[in-house]
Amino acid sequence: MIDQHFFIIMINFPELEKKVLKFWQDNNIFKKSLKKNERGTRFVFFEGPPTANGRPGVHHVLARAFKDVIPRFKTMQGYLVERKAGWDTHGLPVELEVEKELEISGKGDIEKYGLEKFNKKCQSNVWKYKKDWEEMTRRLGFWIDLEDPYVTYDNNYIESVWWILKQVWDKKLLYQGHKVVPHCPRCGTALSSHEVAQGYKNIEEESVYIKFELEEEKNTYVLAWTTTPWTLPGNVALALGEDVEYVKVKMNDEFLILAKARLDILEGNYQIVENYKGKDLAGKKYKPLFDFLNLEKETGKKAYILALANFVTTEDGTGIVHTAGMYGEDDYILSEKIGLPKVHTVDENGEFNKLVKPWAGRFVKEEKLEKEILDYLKDKNLLFKTEKYKHDYPFCWRCDSPLLYYAKNSWFIKMSALRDQLKQNNQQINWIPDYIKEGRFGEWINEVKDWAISRERYWGTPLPIWQCEKCKKYQCLGSREELNSYQGDLHRPYVDEIELDCECGGKMKRVQDVIDCWFDSGSMPFSQWHYPFENKEKIDQGLSYPADFISEAMDQTRGWFYTLLAISTLLGKGTSYKNVICLGLVLDKNGQKMSKSKGNIVKPDDIFEKYGADAARWYFYTLNQPGETKLFDMKGVEEVVKKVFLILMNVHSFYQMYAESKIPEKIKSDHVLDQWINSKINLLIEKVTQDLESFDPTKAARRIADFINDLSTWYLRRSRDRFKTGEKKDKERALATLYLVLFKLSKLMAPFTPFLAEELYKKLKGEKESVHLEDWPKAEPEKYDQVLYNMEKVQQLVELGHALRAENAIKVRQPLAQILSNINDLPEDYKEIIKKELNLHEVHLDKKEIKENIDFKIKEAGEIKVALDITITDQLKEEGLVREVIRHINSLRKKAKLTIGDKVELSYYTEEEKIKKIFENYKEEIKKETASKDLRLVIKEEAENLSKTKSFKLDHQEVIISIK
Repeated sequence: MIDQHFFIIMINFPELEKKVLKFWQDNNIFKKSLKKNERGTRFVFFEGPPTANGRPGVHHVLARAFKDVIPRFKTMQGYLVERKAGWDTHGLPVELEVEKELEISGKGDIEKYGLEKFNKKCQSNVWKYKKDWEEMTRRLGFWIDLEDPYVTYDNNYIESVWWILKQVWDKKLLYQGHKVVPHCPRCGTALSSHEVAQGYKNIEEESVYIKFELEEEKNTYVLAWTTTPWTLPGNVALALGEDVEYVKVKMNDEFLILAKARLDILEGNYQIVENYKGKDLAGKKYKPLFDFLNLEKETGKKAYILALANFVTTEDGTGIVHTAGMYGEDDYILSEKIGLPKVHTVDENGEFNKLVKPWAGRFVKEEKLEKEILDYLKDKNLLFKTEKYKHDYPFCWRCDSPLLYYAKNSWFIKMSALRDQLKQNNQQINWIPDYIKEGRFGEWINEVKDWAISRERYWGTPLPIWQCEKCKKYQCLGSREELNSYQGDLHRPYVDEIELDCECGGKMKRVQDVIDCWFDSGSMPFSQWHYPFENKEKIDQGLSYPADFISEAMDQTRGWFYTLLAISTLLGKGTSYKNVICLGLVLDKNGQKMSKSKGNIVKPDDIFEKYGADAARWYFYTLNQPGETKLFDMKGVEEVVKKVFLILMNVHSFYQMYAESKIPEKIKSDHVLDQWINSKINLLIEKVTQDLESFDPTKAARRIADFINDLSTWYLRRSRDRFKTGEKKDKERALATLYLVLFKLSKLMAPFTPFLAEELYKKLKGEKESVHLEDWPKAEPEKYDQVLYNMEKVQQLVELGHALRAENAIKVRQPLAQILSNINDLPEDYKEIIKKELNLHEVHLDKKEIKENIDFKIKEAGEIKVALDITITDQLKEEGLVREVIRHINSLRKKAKLTIGDKVELSYYTEEEKIKKIFENYKEEIKKETASKDLRLVIKEEAENLSKTKSFKLDHQEVIISIK
C-alpha cells in the first residue's frame, strides 16, 4: 500500500457517476458507440424481457450488470452489438396485480367487472413501474435501446407469435388433449411443466394409510397410502406391481394385504398368513370407501378393482397405490387403458362437486376438510394410521396457491416428439457454469413433457384457433391477413367477436383460451422484429439471430432459456443462443430471501446513492462465480470502493502531482520497475481478453483488482522516490510508464466500471470523446518474461523477510543490517528493491548454505530460504528513531489535509539531548521526507501554542512537533 500520506483524495463516486451519466446522455455516447461499428461484424445480444408491474430489485442489478459487460467489451473490439430492450407484458403476473388493485378475486369477479375494462387495466398496469426500471437501467450504466423496445402485447409481436404457432400446427405438433395437467384452482387455469418447476416447496403434510375392504373376503383389507386425502372420493382402483411380492398378515383380528418390503410400517404383532405376487391379486374387487358415492353405479363402468400397473414401487407407502383417475397422470393413463370411470369429484375451483354430498362446495386443500374426511373414514374403521410426511409439492408460481393435478381439456405442443432435436441443439450451447448443460438443463430436456400452451384466462396473446359451431372443425391462423386483414386490437374481447366462414357453411368462433406468456417471451428472437412479415433478413441472413450471448438467473433454465430453445427447435432453426451465463439467486447476508415482511430488502437506489453503480457492478462480478448464490452485504460494496476504486484513483492522484500539463511521450524505459509493470499490464490485457472471450467476467475483474493492488503496493511505492527526487530522465520514464499503464487500465475497466473508466480516461486526456469509443487495448509484443520471473522471486523473498520481522516484533521502520538468501543471484536493481522494501543495509544472495546462529532468524517457503539478521546496533536504532519521527510528522500533515506540494515550516521540542541530535544529524533527510522547508528547535510553550501540533513518545521521551 502507498504510504498513508499519499492517500490524499476522497471521491464522491455517486456524484461523479451522475456527471458522467449526463455527459453520455448529452452527447449520445451509446448511439455513437453503435455508429462507429455499423459496418463491423455483428455480435448478437438478446434481452430477456422483464415485467414492469413490479419494482426492480437487487437481483435485477446483478442480471443487468452481467448483461452489460460482454456487449461493452465486444463493442470495444469493433463488433456491432445492437441491444434492443424488451418488456414482458402478458400473463397471470399482470392479472393478479390488477385483481389486487380492484379488490376482486378469481375469474367470476373478473367477468362481473367486465373483460374489456379488466384487460385495459392490465395494459396500463404493465407500465406501473416503467420509469423505475428505465431509471435503474440508466443509472446502472446498462446500455440498451429503451427508445425502441419490443413489447409483447403489441399487435405486430402477437402476429409473429401467431405465425410461429401456425408453423407448429402445420407440423401437426399442436393438438388438443384431455390430460391430467397441473391446475391452479385460484387462477382457474392449467400451467405448463416448466412453470410448475418454478413453484415447488418442501412441505410437511399428513399422509394417510387407508383400509379398502375386499368384497368376497370378510374382514380382509388392502392397505393403500396417499398424501392427498381429497382425491379419495374419486378413487376407482388400487394399483399393484405385477411381480411385486405381497403378503396377507393377521393383525388385531383383521387381515391386511400390503407389499412384503413395506412390513415395517406395521406397529405391533402380526402374523404372515399368505404370500402373493401382484398378478395373483389382480381383478379382485373391494368396497367403495364412501357410502354416499359409488362411481361404478354412477357411470356403469367397472371400478373398485385391484389392477396391475408399471408405476408401482415399494420405496414408500404400502406398495399399493390409491388410484383416482382424474387426479394424477399415471392414474389417468391406467383408467384409460382398462376402462375405469373418468369422473370429476372436484370442480375447477378446487371445490368438491355435488357428487361428494357432505362436502360439496368446500375447497379440497382446506385442513379442516381433510380432518373431516379422515374422521369419516376412522368412524368406518377404514383409517389405519396417519403420519407426517415431508415432500416437494407444487404451488402456483405467481399466486402461491397449491396446485391440483387435474384432468381437463387443454392445448398442447408435442415437445416430446422433439426431444432428440432439443438435446442436439443443447450441445451447441456454451453454458456457464458448464455443468448446467448436462445437469439442470440437460436433465430437464431429457424428460421433456408436452407443453400445455393454453390458459383459460384473459390478458394474453389469444390462441389463434377458431372452431366451426356446425362441423366442429378447427382452423389455426398465422396472420392478420387470414383474419380478413383485421387491423384492430388482437386481444380479448375484440378478437373473440370475429367470426370466420367455414367450408361447411357454418360459422367459426375463436377458442377463448390465451397462450402461456412464456411462449411470448420465448418467441422474442423472431417476434421482436415482426418476423416474417418484416425484417426477414435479420433472421434468415443471420444478422440478428441466433444470439451470441444471453444472461439471466439460474431459474430461467426452466423458464426463458427453455422456451427460447423450444421455439427455435419447433421452427427448425437450431439453437437461438450460443453462450449463456446463468446467475445465482441473490439473498440477504444471512442467506435469507429478501422480502418486505422480513425488512431485509435492499433497493438498488440505496446502493447507487451510497456507493455508486460501479461499486455494485464490481461487487457482483467479483463476489463469487456467476452461478453461485449471492449473499448480498452492503459492507462488501463499501469494500470495493475502499480496496479497488480509491486505491486506483489515488494512484492517479499521485501521478497528477508530478505530471506536467502535456501527455508524456511514450518512452522505452530500461528501469526494472517500469519493465515489470509494463509486462504486468500487457499480461493483464492478454488474460482479461481471454477471460471475456470465454464469458468469464469474474476471473477478468479479479485479475484487474490484483493488478491495481500490485500497481499501488509494489510499483508506485517502490518508484516513489523516482517521482519525488529522482533525476529528471528517470522521473520522465516513471511518469510515462505510469501514464501508459493508467491509460490502458481505463480501457480495460470500461466494460466493468463504465463510469469510473470514463472519469479516469478524461483525467488522462484521452483523445476520443469517450473511453467507450476507444478500441480494446492489445498486448504489446515485447515481453519481459525474465523481469516477471525475477520480480516474483523478489516478492517471495520480501514476503519471507516481512514474516520474520513480524515473528520477532521488529517494525519495518526499524532498519536492519542484512538478509541472506539462497536464490540465484539477481541484478543489482532487484537488490535495491529488497533493501528498500525490507529496510535493510545489505542483501546477500546466492548463499547456498544458510546456518542458524544467534544473530539470524531463518524462514523458508518452497525452494527459497532466507536468514534475517535481527541484531539492532545503536546506529540502526538511531536510524529507526528517525523513521519514527518522519512517520509522526507525515501523520500530522495528513491530519492537516496537506498535499505533497504543500511545503511547511517544521518546529519541534524535546528535552532529551540524544533526540535533539537525531533532529540535527538527520535534518536534511527529515526535511526531504516530510516536504519541510525549515526545521527548528523551539521551547515547549511555543510548540504547544502552535495550531497544528502533535505530542508523542520517542524512545520513552516526550517530543512535540508542530507545522505551519
